[in-house]
Amino acid sequence: MHDFRTHNCAQLRKDDVDQTVRLSGWIHKIRDHGGVLFIDLRDTYGLTQCVIEEGSPLIETVGSWRNESVITVTGKVKARDDAAVNPKMETGEIELYIDEAELQGAADVIPFQVADEDGAGEEIRLKYRYIDLRREKMQKNIRLRNNVTRSMRDRMHSQDFQEFQTPILTASSPEGARDYLVPSRLHPGKFYALPQAPQQFKQLLMMSGFDKYFQIAPCFRDEDGRADRLAEFYQLDVEMSFVTQEEVHATIQPVIQGIFEEFADFTGDKRKVEWMPNLAYKDAMLKYGSDKPDLRNPLEIVDVTDVFARDDVEFKAFKGVIASGGVVRAIRAPNVADQPRSFFDKLNSWAQGEGAPGLGYVLFKDGEGAGPIAKFIPAAAQGALKETAGLQDGDAIFFVCNKEKDAAKFAGKARDAICDALPEGHEAQRESGTYKFCWIVDFPMYEFDETAQKIDFSHNPFSMPQGGMADLENKDPEDIYAWQYDCVCNGFELASGAIRNHKPEIMEKAFGLAGYGKDVLEAEFGGMLNAMRYGAPPHGGLAFGLDRIVMLLADEPNLREVYAFVMNGQYEDQMMAAPSPVKPDQLKDLHLKLNLPKEKSEAAA
Repeated sequence: MHDFRTHNCAQLRKDDVDQTVRLSGWIHKIRDHGGVLFIDLRDTYGLTQCVIEEGSPLIETVGSWRNESVITVTGKVKARDDAAVNPKMETGEIELYIDEAELQGAADVIPFQVADEDGAGEEIRLKYRYIDLRREKMQKNIRLRNNVTRSMRDRMHSQDFQEFQTPILTASSPEGARDYLVPSRLHPGKFYALPQAPQQFKQLLMMSGFDKYFQIAPCFRDEDGRADRLAEFYQLDVEMSFVTQEEVHATIQPVIQGIFEEFADFTGDKRKVEWMPNLAYKDAMLKYGSDKPDLRNPLEIVDVTDVFARDDVEFKAFKGVIASGGVVRAIRAPNVADQPRSFFDKLNSWAQGEGAPGLGYVLFKDGEGAGPIAKFIPAAAQGALKETAGLQDGDAIFFVCNKEKDAAKFAGKARDAICDALPEGHEAQRESGTYKFCWIVDFPMYEFDETAQKIDFSHNPFSMPQGGMADLENKDPEDIYAWQYDCVCNGFELASGAIRNHKPEIMEKAFGLAGYGKDVLEAEFGGMLNAMRYGAPPHGGLAFGLDRIVMLLADEPNLREVYAFVMNGQYEDQMMAAPSPVKPDQLKDLHLKLNLPKEKSEAAA
């Protein structure tokens, strides 16, 4: 017989009755029922109920073992009585009657429960992550992540993509976030950067003639933590040669759709997958106030600036903003006339909590507008408002007024807040049980940076402008569109990509418009620029966030729930005590001296 197990803890069935078997695992629960010990033994596969009969010499010894101790038990499989069968357990028709028991690893008193949910906070769960990972939910989530990753690889290989591993120690790349820097011992004063993405390497592979690349790539970005963003993350990174934007989408869409359909019932409720038509960036910002809209929310934003700019409208709060170049955006909430006043008051309070003066509205009932600002809008203007927003009797319309970018952003938040405030069963409630995907396309190549007071790239700087060199030479930079695209699902950006700029003269011109001279281009991207000069194919690609895909499939609100080991929101690994101080000799080897902020210097002293 094997030293530790003949079966796993999910394997035994009625067919195994009367067999002598050996199991190993963790004590999930131990219960004393009138001198008979019941032990739920757990491993990664499942649970088996084990029994030590009354009078056994093992009672006293095993009864002193704590939950989460690791044990090996040997005994005979017996069928449960009909009344004792547990249909919720795979092994619920049998029990193992223990003849021998060995303690492999004793457990101290555990800091939180594994068998039962005890509401332990994230900090203690991450500190004792190896215990947290024993919980059924975490085991399921990590297995899901493994299975999604395997499915990704299989689907990419089936389309003749080759898998690569690109360098971790590399040069800085402008991906829109701070780099994690690694000092070089052999080259004093110089630093490597951990890759924000394998952007340049995957393009260089296309220039090397490999045609189809993919990688489950680790990426590192020194950004502030939040529920859907981590410092270290993984993405399905893809690049292809001789493709158009539409061909990139057509290649990767079946991969992503197949993954979501394969695991759509992970939470127990089968969910459908639906792809919506492509949406231009400017339309997304106008209709949804976001470049990653949740299309399960049926509410849409409309521009009603012209209505409030009319001479017969006397609402000065909006008039002044419009006169200075602002806009008025509105969200129609259908059939809310029967909602209590508290419905509108809560939304007004929500807006104030977001830093706005409030959320003005007009409610149309019995053919007339009512509400805080209805008196400032005469009947003719109300008619224009109805026509513009498609309003019917019983509808309300909520308003946001500000500069265009700020108005769009806040209207997007208000759209979601209004939808979430609607009562259960309302016709405009957020759709459930579905993944709604959409490609956001036609991103602007450049935007005006208010802080730096200059034109800069709005997205990936290596993208091809849609009109090529002609647009760069003849259009205002803010009117140039790029072959850039995002894939969004249920309010999350899952992927970002582009058709790349493969011509050095276009790259030089594109960077020049953003204020980067040829010397900067050569110094920071000389490797890729030189590669382009030796024959570069048209190419494009994208990267899907693996972690966000798993988060959506697992229906988890936080990325930390789909990682085995992860840092907290302040990017501290309390389990491994990282980041941590280093010894003076290590700093000396790296030719570094610390220049800490005063309060941190005093704390270190």
